[in-house]
Amino acid sequence: MKKILLALTVCFCLTQITAQNFNGSIEFKYYNQKDTNTNIYLVKDKLIKLDQYGKKSNAIEGSFIFDLTENKIKFVNPKRKVWGEHKSETPPIVKGVCTVTKGTSTKSIQGIKCTEYTVQNSEENTVITYWVAENKFSFFVPVIKLWNRKDKQSIYFNQIKDLPEGSMPLLSEEKQLSDGKLLTKLEVVKIGRKVPDDASLAVPPNYNKFDQ
Repeated sequence: MKKILLALTVCFCLTQITAQNFNGSIEFKYYNQKDTNTNIYLVKDKLIKLDQYGKKSNAIEGSFIFDLTENKIKFVNPKRKVWGEHKSETPPIVKGVCTVTKGTSTKSIQGIKCTEYTVQNSEENTVITYWVAENKFSFFVPVIKLWNRKDKQSIYFNQIKDLPEGSMPLLSEEKQLSDGKLLTKLEVVKIGRKVPDDASLAVPPNYNKFDQ
């Protein structure tokens, strides 16, 4: 009986851990052939803010606030002290066929086990390898789907079907399929567990609304 109770307790605890939403901060670097940029996600339940930092200024040059309850996006411009409603982009069209492969390799990134997924498309001469953390970050997929960005890193990730809930790539590399040349790279470099306060996720009160 004690063994059964212990097993049930362990199972319950694991379920609770898996079901928990991540709250905190995620810093990642975006590399391309010309530049490197720093971005930070601030996450609190269904409210997520993405701060984009300038390379030279090391200051926030722009932000997006995602409200997953209302399915709305706001943009924030610190330089002009304005904000506005951001409309999701039109879903992109992929030429050719994307082939998705789930690998058997795993990698530890920021202390989190990640599984390898590869998406390649011969017509677009592109292959992207994602190292995906599973059951950890429930905000990420809804944000990507709401945003509808047209960069290949986002487009190809959306081609991976039946991902476990809470999946997020902590490292991804886009290469030319023909010669393996690296085009872009996203890498999580720091994960913070401190829950952001409400003010850091909101538009500053002295900002004006920009109406397009």
